[in-house]
Amino acid sequence: MNLKSFFIFFFCPLIAFAQNIQNNPQSNHGNKFEQLGTILPTPNIYRTASGAPGHGYWQNRADYEIAAYLDEDKRNLKGSETVTYYNNSPDDLDYLWLQLDENEQSTVKNAGYQSSSKLPQTINAEHLKDLEIPVKDNGYGVNIEKVTDAAGNPLKYFVNKTMMRIDLPKVLKKGEKLVFKVDWNYNIPNRMTMGGRGGYENFPEDGNDLYTITQWFPRMCVYSDFKGWQNNQFTGRGEFALPFGNYKVSMNVPADHIVAATGVGKNFKEVLSSTQFARWQKAQNSNEPIEIVTLDEAQKAEKTKSTQRKTWIFEAENVRDFAWTSSRKFIWDGMKVVIPENNNPVMAMSLYPKESYHLYRKFSTKAVAHTILTYSEFTIPYPYPVAQSVEAANGMEYPMICFNFGRTEKDGTYSEGIKNGMIGVIIHEVGHNFFPMIINSDERQWSWMDEGLNTFVEYLTEERWDNKFPSRRGPAHTIVDYMKLPKDQLEPIMTNSENINHFGPNAYAKPATGLNILRETIMGRELFDKAFKTYSKRWAFRHPEPADFFRTMNDASAENLDWFWRGWFYGIDPVDISIDKVTVAEPDLNAVPKPQEITYTVDKPQQNDFEDISKIRNREDKNILFYTDNDKQTRDFYWRYNRGLEKVDTNKKYTLTNDIYEKLPEADKVNLKNVRGYQIDFGNKGGMVMPIILEFTFEDGSKVNDKVAAQIWRKDEGKVSLTYFFNKKLKSIQLDPMRETADIDTSNNFWGDAQQPASKFEVFREKQHSSARGAAKGMINPMQAAGKK
Repeated sequence: MNLKSFFIFFFCPLIAFAQNIQNNPQSNHGNKFEQLGTILPTPNIYRTASGAPGHGYWQNRADYEIAAYLDEDKRNLKGSETVTYYNNSPDDLDYLWLQLDENEQSTVKNAGYQSSSKLPQTINAEHLKDLEIPVKDNGYGVNIEKVTDAAGNPLKYFVNKTMMRIDLPKVLKKGEKLVFKVDWNYNIPNRMTMGGRGGYENFPEDGNDLYTITQWFPRMCVYSDFKGWQNNQFTGRGEFALPFGNYKVSMNVPADHIVAATGVGKNFKEVLSSTQFARWQKAQNSNEPIEIVTLDEAQKAEKTKSTQRKTWIFEAENVRDFAWTSSRKFIWDGMKVVIPENNNPVMAMSLYPKESYHLYRKFSTKAVAHTILTYSEFTIPYPYPVAQSVEAANGMEYPMICFNFGRTEKDGTYSEGIKNGMIGVIIHEVGHNFFPMIINSDERQWSWMDEGLNTFVEYLTEERWDNKFPSRRGPAHTIVDYMKLPKDQLEPIMTNSENINHFGPNAYAKPATGLNILRETIMGRELFDKAFKTYSKRWAFRHPEPADFFRTMNDASAENLDWFWRGWFYGIDPVDISIDKVTVAEPDLNAVPKPQEITYTVDKPQQNDFEDISKIRNREDKNILFYTDNDKQTRDFYWRYNRGLEKVDTNKKYTLTNDIYEKLPEADKVNLKNVRGYQIDFGNKGGMVMPIILEFTFEDGSKVNDKVAAQIWRKDEGKVSLTYFFNKKLKSIQLDPMRETADIDTSNNFWGDAQQPASKFEVFREKQHSSARGAAKGMINPMQAAGKK
């Protein structure tokens, strides 16, 4: 879902999230770089430690045959569905759960999740009716007419708010399927005044409606290995968890309506005019958008309302949902796009009212094509035959169809902001075909796995559309204002959808930014892209969880990224790395090395400072024979020395001259005369560790960059130092010059040489000497002092 059209009014004081367990919370190390460990679920036969599906992975399936009747006069939708549910789980099921999302529009059937409220300065008069006590039924929500088995026998069911449970007459065992039927109806809400994703929009100027029919049928909940039934109530925030299946859907609508839907139209020849059908056939081989239904035809249809009806039929295979739209206002264009990796021909199409013509006709279908091509490059090749954008003053996604905004002024002009916003929302919503329509995460629990991953690839796709495109989410610097907020206003990304205060930054922007930082700054593009593509391929048409993503990115890259997942996804610390101090030093090239004299005494016997209980008991045990008692040849000088049988004066002082350096040759002095050393002390004021990225600018105007991996903080998470030597004078140091790390305070990221006094460091040439491990160091040992060998 795109937050440009559905902004946040939820404000929940209860925060619940996956806990960032610290291994060593009282220490300055041993926390941020430790493995996620027990924070992640234990790998099993369903989900492996590598992040891939296990050999026992399973998921259930639901196929649908649905007949819908759209009553435009009453603004009512009536439906009848036959569901074939396949139990592929190892469990016996004695009841099923279905979602009734339209109940969220009801004043008496909704989930009942209230938020804190205060007196407003302005309010919609319609909303005042919703605040009456006791609550009155507003007439919206799903009316279940009957639930039967395949033979028409009634099945027991009950509705709990936005969920319906069907009790089975007998257990549905592993490998079995169940066929059942549901008849229902509901009044279609005015989504422009009531909000929500589906409903109608009325155009007063011509008296017509535009219908977006979404979450419109009783839909099976997901039953999974990680949660059982995902039957969390629908509040309007956390979106959907749905099984895959095949759909055959017929929609009976007014004869002058144009219908678009998930899947492929099966009877276009019957429902379109011969001229329109000919254009449809031509568009299937065109690389430029062709109008199938023209502006002129749409404007003519607006002026009269047919009393006749037509039935449109669509079919879709291996999708998790089905949505559709219907209106006599639609212009419809389309073109063919071929996905290179799988050679899949796709119809990229757009439907839009005349109010959007001068924007959508220029850009929409081409933006659809660009999106599926670019996403295919970064994830998996687009597998479906259709991708559609519908202008409905909205922003919401479904398989093969999405609803977006983008209307012009009455004279056909538009602002740059409207144009870029439209292109951005089309990319975002079409991109949702990949996340979560194909890579089918649980949106009801983890919004970021849907919105965050999709917003990240949206950013990559926007960048490919136009190098000057004003992307709002993805670049590191754009998340800074959110990261600066007081910590009592923040929660980790790993927080349930319902409990997030700042939904847009948390579920969309922060995860997208984090992935962009991983790609550009931490891993590099090539390595990141390989790992991200691996995740997409592994979990296409499956149900991934967060651990599957984290583990796959680690596994496919040979990078231990747990420190990043821990900090960016499980934590709320911001990035604020500072340059605290720079110490400058000049070489003393004429220094004369002074031999180092060491005064020492010979080593005393290596006796235990305490005779522990094991040694005492071993001596007392007459059954234990020590090796040195049995083999007297092993009783050397030190065996006797340890027992006081060899006498050595351990108080006598000896002197060792340590002469390891010699004066620097003249040639080296010439080469090193301009060298300066710089020790840079850094502080981690924010708490989130990141690579240290530096730009050095020299007095001659030249620059050089260096990047040190985040692991430099592993032994001290609060402060570190780096030392550099340069052969020319340094003018300034800039930390994070490209603002790659989302550092919230850049005022402490700069150092300039203000002619500060330099200390001195001596430079010598080292003499050759042995440094082998265990080699003698030239010091007198007790054997020598005793004159023994």
